[in-house]
Amino acid sequence: MDKHSDLSRRERQIMDIIFPLGQATVSEVVDAMVDAPTRTSVRTLMGILEDKGHLKHFKSGREYVYRPTKARKRAGRSALQRVISTFFDGSLEQAVAAHLSDPGAKLTEQQRRRLADLIRQAKEQEKSS
Repeated sequence: MDKHSDLSRRERQIMDIIFPLGQATVSEVVDAMVDAPTRTSVRTLMGILEDKGHLKHFKSGREYVYRPTKARKRAGRSALQRVISTFFDGSLEQAVAAHLSDPGAKLTEQQRRRLADLIRQAKEQEKSS
């Protein structure tokens, strides 16, 4: 298993704050966190995320500014692949079925049409390959 695959709850929380912002200081992360630990703990966690390859930093004045090393979409695809592999034996079909069987997962008509379009496009790409 590579060093990118497992994030603690707090590490995920930090990444969830930094991704939409694009970059953030330790102070900004602490301010945005619900039930934030100490500033020192957040700084340590951000250092761990940097060691794991999820963040990089540059100095701005007296503070370090942290940025994700991967684009949010790319990181999301990677995380989704890990979830599908870990919990659904690598089956996208099982993952989608599990999501759709959840009573809280209500798809709008527009979302159903978009999914149908994506499936159609995948079929067309398969035929042309």
